[in-house]
Amino acid sequence: MDKKHHAELLETLEDRFAKNMVRHPQINWSTVLKKVEVSPEKLRALSEMEQSGGEPDVIAYDEESGEFTFCDCSPESPLGRRSLCYDRQALDSRKKHKPIGSAIEMATSMGVEILTEEQFRELQAVGEFDRKTSSWVKTPSEIRALGGALFCDRRYDQVFVYHNGAESYYAARGFRGLLKV
Repeated sequence: MDKKHHAELLETLEDRFAKNMVRHPQINWSTVLKKVEVSPEKLRALSEMEQSGGEPDVIAYDEESGEFTFCDCSPESPLGRRSLCYDRQALDSRKKHKPIGSAIEMATSMGVEILTEEQFRELQAVGEFDRKTSSWVKTPSEIRALGGALFCDRRYDQVFVYHNGAESYYAARGFRGLLKV
């Protein structure tokens, strides 16, 4: 990452952090910055999250591990990560009209984790997300083995969990990433 992009990314992250203190009331940006700056692979992942429309922000701190948790905090599922089926197996199973990729593979290539259902619910405690879109969530192996995959959204002030065939994809469904720094 060149110096200009590096500086712009850190400025964007700091501005978002300052504007959304409700997400991290007891956390100081300078402490977060120190952790981010010494980890080029984490900074690259944050850049990928930002470039694909995720609007990453700090949502938690784990005192035991000393890690900060960044998560996509865009109001809707990140625009640059929509129209994806769930995983490679699902992508390979499509004979016609294949999507551009899969959520699991894209998350891996970005260096982030896809949210679990529990993490998706926890995210809703710091804001209202996916009110018009939906996001794939990590699917239990038992469900995936039967061809299904799970996704979540927020409607009527509630989080809903649904299922689809893992090979399905929609313009309003993407995934949210999580990164521990």
